[in-house]
Formats: sequence, C-alpha cells, structure tokens
Amino acid sequence: MKTITVAGLKEVPQAARAAIEAAGPSRVLAFEGEIGAGKTTLIKAICRQLGVVDEVSSPTFALVNEYRDKSGAPVYHADLYRLRAIEEALDIDIGGYLDSGHWCLVEWPGLIEPLLPEDYCRIKLEFVDDSTRKVIFL
Repeated sequence: MKTITVAGLKEVPQAARAAIEAAGPSRVLAFEGEIGAGKTTLIKAICRQLGVVDEVSSPTFALVNEYRDKSGAPVYHADLYRLRAIEEALDIDIGGYLDSGHWCLVEWPGLIEPLLPEDYCRIKLEFVDDSTRKVIFL
C-alpha cells in the first residue's frame, strides 16, 4: 500500500504518474472515493499522461467513454455509479473492456469487483480538506 498527498490541482499530474506506475501489466485502475473526491479529475490527468487526444469527461450517463491516444489506441473510462446489479455491467460487456489489454479506468468499481482482473490496481481518494486529498494505492 502506498499513500500520497495531493495538495491542490498542481500536484494532480504527480498522482497520475504514480497511478500509471501502480497499474502494472493489467492496465486496469479502479477508483473509489466519495462524490467530489477527485476521481474524474485524476482520470483526466492520467489520460493526459497517456497521450489521450480526445476530450475526457465523466461517462456517468454513457457508462463507458472510449478515448484515443496519439497512436490511436483506445483508453476506456467507465463510471458505474448508476448500475444497480452486476448483470447491467455484463450487458455493456464490461469484461471486454477489462480484458482488452488497453487502459481501463473504472469509477465506482464495487459492483464489478468479481470481474476485475486479479492484478488490477485499486485507488482510493480521501478528503483531507477542500483542496487536499489522500490518494491510496491498494
């Protein structure tokens, strides 16, 4: 377990680099934290580090956004907050994204935990104060 403290938006790129390093070969990152803790902000920074050329936004209603990096490779961003049953995740073929070998960044992963690869990286964001967060790599 590794914990870093992010004191303001200027330090988010550092956390993004740490997340990419923590992902390992699975390239699957699962983000936990209260609403407003900074999950999407961190994912945007990770996408910038990965060279994503598309605009990154929360896929709350689309469930999964697909972005492209400079080489044309996909980066998947899932927000599973609205799902109520694992069957709904299976209906959108979440396993296909998780097993694709491409980057897969998942917000609110609790429901699909049984489907996550064994070597995925769980990242928990916790409030310290209005502008500071703890980023915990589990």
